[in-house]
Amino acid sequence: MSTKKKVIVTTTPRASQATTQRVKTPASSPKNTELIFGKKNYLLMLVGLALIAVGLMLMSGGAMPDPNTWDESLIYSSRRTLLGPVVILLGLVVEIVAIFKNPGLESSAMEEVA
Repeated sequence: MSTKKKVIVTTTPRASQATTQRVKTPASSPKNTELIFGKKNYLLMLVGLALIAVGLMLMSGGAMPDPNTWDESLIYSSRRTLLGPVVILLGLVVEIVAIFKNPGLESSAMEEVA
């Protein structure tokens, strides 16, 4: 027993399709896009990265002058254990400030003063 399905093809548009019109939005060109951060934000980010790099260099160590002797003053110096990590933390704080600083806030504050 074979059953055939009937296929109905209509040539008139449906009411819902005829009444709704699609509005095309123009593609945004790269010239019209604004950056998320301002110039000062990027400058602060570079300063923060530089501080982090300086802190890592302060923490890095050289080789012992004599491989047969152990010199604690070179390994546990205050430059490596205190100054380097503090400079890295300072760089991270500068990075956080650079990210959260609102570039639009400065221009609106300047307009209110004038």
